Amino acid sequence: MSAGPLRPARIVFPADGGPPEAPDFGDVYHPRVGALAQARHVFLAGNGLPGRWGGRADFTVLETGFGLGHNLLALWEAWRTDPQRPARLHVVSLELHPPTATDLARAHARSPLPELTAALLDAWPPLAPGLHVLGFEGGRLRLTLGLGDATALLPQLRLQADALLLDGFAPDRNAALWSPPLFKALARLAAPGCTAATWSVARPVHEGLRAAGFEVARAPGIGGKREITTAVFRPRVAPRGPVPLAVAPATGLDAVVVGAGIAGAACARALAEAGVPVTVLDAAPEPATAASGNPAGLFHAIVNGEDGPYARLYRAAALRAAQVYAPAVASGRVAGALTGLLRLASAGQTAASMQALLQRLGLPPAVAEALDAEAASARAGVPLAAPAWHHAHGGWIAPGEWVREQLSRPDVRFRGRSAVARLQPAEGGGWHLLAADGTRLATAALVVLANAESATTLAPRPPAAWPLQRTRGQVSWWPAAGPPPLGCALAGDGYALALPGRLLCGATQQRPGEPGHDEAAPREADHRFNLERFARLTGLPVPPVASCEGRVGWRLGSDDRLPVAGALPLADPGLPPSRLTQARAWPRHPGLFVLTALGSRGLTLAPLLGELVAAQALGLPWPLEQDLADAVDPVRWAVRAVRQGRG
Repeated sequence: MSAGPLRPARIVFPADGGPPEAPDFGDVYHPRVGALAQARHVFLAGNGLPGRWGGRADFTVLETGFGLGHNLLALWEAWRTDPQRPARLHVVSLELHPPTATDLARAHARSPLPELTAALLDAWPPLAPGLHVLGFEGGRLRLTLGLGDATALLPQLRLQADALLLDGFAPDRNAALWSPPLFKALARLAAPGCTAATWSVARPVHEGLRAAGFEVARAPGIGGKREITTAVFRPRVAPRGPVPLAVAPATGLDAVVVGAGIAGAACARALAEAGVPVTVLDAAPEPATAASGNPAGLFHAIVNGEDGPYARLYRAAALRAAQVYAPAVASGRVAGALTGLLRLASAGQTAASMQALLQRLGLPPAVAEALDAEAASARAGVPLAAPAWHHAHGGWIAPGEWVREQLSRPDVRFRGRSAVARLQPAEGGGWHLLAADGTRLATAALVVLANAESATTLAPRPPAAWPLQRTRGQVSWWPAAGPPPLGCALAGDGYALALPGRLLCGATQQRPGEPGHDEAAPREADHRFNLERFARLTGLPVPPVASCEGRVGWRLGSDDRLPVAGALPLADPGLPPSRLTQARAWPRHPGLFVLTALGSRGLTLAPLLGELVAAQALGLPWPLEQDLADAVDPVRWAVRAVRQGRG
């Protein structure tokens, strides 16, 4: 689902200090009584908050109009100050016309909640369509901001809302947010007993809520408004939705992640942030001994003309990766640079054609800029012969250091020299993880296979084979004296970056059957190949091959260049083919998930996909739209076979 370009909100700030106005809707953002006062009375009290969330592990709020973020701030403040608050608060908010960072800052210039507004402004994402995951309070409060048309986004969401904030502009000025299809879509996402509240008492609002299964009532208003609307979801017939993913009860849940590389660390981090104790098993004695042990790796978005699932996934993942990596890099705990990345244009692309593509897709400069050769050279610090994409939220990070940091969390335990040979269902649910001699290494209600190609041998037989390929890659580096010659990381035909005291480039690519594919030691021929590409890419002189060091790793990728992430499907679903034409309909093994085949883009993909796996496993709001989750689903090849009449 490509949403198309976004149009930021047009906001007028009256000279008399009155409420901000939305001239395109002929409405104001909040009444004169004040935005926070309205949020607390209408949207919190109208949903029985904070009382209703008391003692909960997780509580999910879904909002149909983010506006200027006052409802989020009111929820955040109430959550912070409530001793009975849920351990984690999830807010999912949709907005077709989001404010620019400048307008958002102006709207909150005199906020009574300066610490919270500063954190929101600091995390405010580029205004690109899709879901943006913003984490606060160490991940205990998470905002999933959906930028785009709510009527298109709601069917793409997977969550169970405990409270609804219906906060679009007035029904007679923004009818799309109050239509019967929208109320029906909200009902599909509502948990039993979900409440709703809105400022409006218009008849279409009450009728739409009742038709969707809500019991509607009126409550006292505020600031001269006599009444507001409250509602409770009590449908006579449960809305039909996707097949739920079967997991163990959250109480006492523990998890085992198999694999201590980038994928495993990302899953461990996401599960731990969700309150689940995690044990990470790996055959090696130390973490990050395979491809994740390279000195550095890149992460960045991509731009293509179709803006299909591939580009949308990498864009969302790169933005999330930058946010996840930032604290560790800023503190110096993990080496890296989040100062942007240049990717040289493909053959035939010009700066003008690249800029035209960005305008057509509506991607803001913070996601990608088209720089001509002169501007790109100035940013790179070396002469470049071609234009380049500049990804401000790209950069590099030391993957091994990040992996080790995630596995050193107090709620994560690493166990090396623990090679898992097979899985066995446990009586009463869960899984036994067994060594080759039958020794039980662990038992857990939730297991994630994040051990590259070995995941395919541990996973139960899939309904269709995964067409995966293992590729050898070698990186090269050498000492570099003086200031770094590169202003930022470069990618194109290979990549180059400056590390403290050395330069690094790579990587070769040998597929199965090609010379050198099975050689674990660095090869002189591969150093020479890397140096030649480095010279072409940067124009910088290269050292003698003898001065190079290197490292070899094998990466796993799929035939469609997309990773494999999600719940493992049953080989025999017990359903007719007509019911299996969508990934979301396929029954799954309880408590068994996979994250593998990240290819050469693990640093970009892993943080977001680790969160997707955790969300699926724990019944939390998914950080990706349904169609993007379908695109990486391990059952996708079986679904294609069914659609083509081969299933």
